[in-house]
Amino acid sequence: MHDIDTKSGAPARDVKAAMTGFLSEFKNFQSDIQTKLMEQESRLTMMQTKSSRPALSVSADVEVPHQKAFSAYLRSGDDDGLRSLGVEEKGMSTQVSAEGGYLVDPQTSATVQSVLLGAASLRSVANVVNVEASAFDVLVDHNDTGAGWSDETANAGETGAPQLERISIPLHELSAMPKASQRLLDDSAFDVEGWLANRIADKFARAESVSFIAGDGVGKPRGIMSYATIANDVWAWGSLGYVATGTDGDFSIADPADAIVDLVYSLGAQYRANATFVMNSKTAGAVRKMKDADGRFLWSDTLAAGEPARLMGYPVLICEDMPDIASGTTAIAFGDFANGYTIAERPDMRILRDPFSAKPNVQFFATKRVGGDVSDFAAIKLLKFAAS
Repeated sequence: MHDIDTKSGAPARDVKAAMTGFLSEFKNFQSDIQTKLMEQESRLTMMQTKSSRPALSVSADVEVPHQKAFSAYLRSGDDDGLRSLGVEEKGMSTQVSAEGGYLVDPQTSATVQSVLLGAASLRSVANVVNVEASAFDVLVDHNDTGAGWSDETANAGETGAPQLERISIPLHELSAMPKASQRLLDDSAFDVEGWLANRIADKFARAESVSFIAGDGVGKPRGIMSYATIANDVWAWGSLGYVATGTDGDFSIADPADAIVDLVYSLGAQYRANATFVMNSKTAGAVRKMKDADGRFLWSDTLAAGEPARLMGYPVLICEDMPDIASGTTAIAFGDFANGYTIAERPDMRILRDPFSAKPNVQFFATKRVGGDVSDFAAIKLLKFAAS
């Protein structure tokens, strides 16, 4: 019988070595698992960060669906998209339920407003305000609050109180009715929104320009030429003061430029800094030939693109709705129109598609509400072609 060698300890060493190897491999396994878990957590964190980032253009998210739905309505009369927008988008009311029709999409509306602003009318120099009501009230202080000097011992006297007057500018409905054939609307290459914006803007610009100059205030804005005129030396509030040329129906033959100078200085100094001449092309043709006593032209054309011509250093607005030079006409206006004339309008524009009234064409009935009136009678002066 043989004895087992227990002194050498070989089996114990084998077990210990095996256990050590197992623990080492298990630690490596744990390390790999932990690394992969960290990588996975990092990827999840990155995905959550991306998903929580704000949209680059909130307006695009709102306007694009409206624009697509609006295009579908114009082309085929399909108003499902516009109806759903009015329901789903809180704060967006596209439908004009009381009168029928829908609000024009923001891009088309902005195009119309841009054209109107660039049109040759008083809008480009007047005070334009957006309102939500049916009228806009302007409070005008006829004269500043009185003031006086005093010392420590003397009694201070009463000063004059301001005289306020309320001018109410009602808003009137301005409309345009462009029409197009259904075949043209069915053509996908046809830019129906651009076409509609240009047609509406053209109609609106013409109607506004006439009203801001000569409108009688009945169903339309009241123009500057609708008010009574009175010689500037005896001018009173509620009328427009004028300076006469000294010759009936023309400028003075001897000193034609004197009338322009007199017109400029008939306006108060507080208004002259922001003043503009307004006249039509025919009148401008006569004025630009004038020279001062030293032989220099009063009229100067600017070299900068988009800048208006200047007369005696003041910009000139060519508005074709101003009257021609004739006996007794007030063919030139000069004033601070930002103070003198106020245009009030609602910012929204409405459109109604009518496929029945103009068959085989489709007619679009576009409306907006706008009003205008003189808000400061002291800020505008006129040149009258008369002897006195």
